[in-house]
Amino acid sequence: MRSLFVSDLHYDLKQLDWVYEVAENLDLVIIGGDLLDISAPVDARAQILVVLKYLERLRGRTQVIVCSGNHDLDARGSDGEKYARWIGKAHAFGVHTDGRSAELDGTLFTVCPWWDGPKTREAVGRLLARDQARAKKQWIWVYHSPPQDSPTSWVGKRHIGDVDLVAWIRELEPNLVLSGHIHQSPFVKNGSWVDRLGDTWVFNPGRQIGPSPTRILFDSDKATALWVSLAGAEIVKLDEPLRRPLAEPTDLPPWLM
Repeated sequence: MRSLFVSDLHYDLKQLDWVYEVAENLDLVIIGGDLLDISAPVDARAQILVVLKYLERLRGRTQVIVCSGNHDLDARGSDGEKYARWIGKAHAFGVHTDGRSAELDGTLFTVCPWWDGPKTREAVGRLLARDQARAKKQWIWVYHSPPQDSPTSWVGKRHIGDVDLVAWIRELEPNLVLSGHIHQSPFVKNGSWVDRLGDTWVFNPGRQIGPSPTRILFDSDKATALWVSLAGAEIVKLDEPLRRPLAEPTDLPPWLM
């Protein structure tokens, strides 16, 4: 299975167009939150309508998984905590969204919402515990924030990551965690797009300005993760320990550039 992971598109229509164009080469597209941009001049309600249409068109080309990020929150639950109500609408046309799971080619994907408070955090914990009990060959979490004290959450002077995620990873030991949120971590000294916590791989593609997003291509047949950005490209073998420096790929799919 060949999967593309992007995050933090922040209502960049050129980057959404790019994802749609390459989707025909993929078995799965995963978007790790922050599809909207709360600082954009376009009203959030209009952004939601446009992004939902993109997700519907994207689902017409391949499987799609989307989790919410902090920019995507548009409603409050009965407990007063914010959540991304609009993302659930994408489930109507086959997109796997917040609070749901998807089993694709023997891999179980758990799609975690952005949590705004203790009630939503508890719901995420229950979701992860439920999926731990399910039969699976491989387990992947889609979770907007990277873990605390990881190079994937490093902003240049400090870590801005999720402490609860670290505890969940140590307890439940997923194979991969796909995150975003921290835009600069792959581009600053001591930061990275990839990390290992025990036996769990953690990824954060970062964010760049331009017509294409930073992206990670996962190839389950080759057991590789390939990161591509305007700064270059790097690759890791998922069946080997993480080593430094990261390797440069010898060949890149032309459609990925």
